[in-house]
Amino acid sequence: MSFDQRVFRDALGQFPTGVTVITANPDGCKPFGVTANSFSSVSLDPPLILWSLQKNSDTFSTFEKTTHFAVNVLTDKQEAISNQYAKKNNHDLNDEHFQLGETGTPLLYDALVSFECEVDMCHDAGDHIIIVAKVLAMTEVNGAKPLVFCSGKYRELAPLEG
Repeated sequence: MSFDQRVFRDALGQFPTGVTVITANPDGCKPFGVTANSFSSVSLDPPLILWSLQKNSDTFSTFEKTTHFAVNVLTDKQEAISNQYAKKNNHDLNDEHFQLGETGTPLLYDALVSFECEVDMCHDAGDHIIIVAKVLAMTEVNGAKPLVFCSGKYRELAPLEG
């Protein structure tokens, strides 16, 4: 079976996702972040999450040195932050965007929630690597609306009837 990669990508884009910025500061590197929507829960016991990184990403070699990182789930007010850290060669965190968490990992201010993680295992997956990590700490959920992405655009969730 064969199909066009662009058509496949567009088809996958029909699935709405939240938007995250993965942040880290491994030894010898400045704190940095990369926008990702490939984040998912894996297990409650032990607490595990995963995300995937494209092997040709300009942050790939830095993530290879990373043992700890944070997943910052963005709010609908953080579209500019999502766009900023999605740009190639623009991943150094602005000082006014973060503080250090319990594990010393950079956490974005005003994120919906941030998960501080330790890499557990990595899996080769085609043109990506899947990073599975144990959650060591998390911030309180701030109650804002999530930033949602679908079909190549930011979207809004409809209000709940109630």
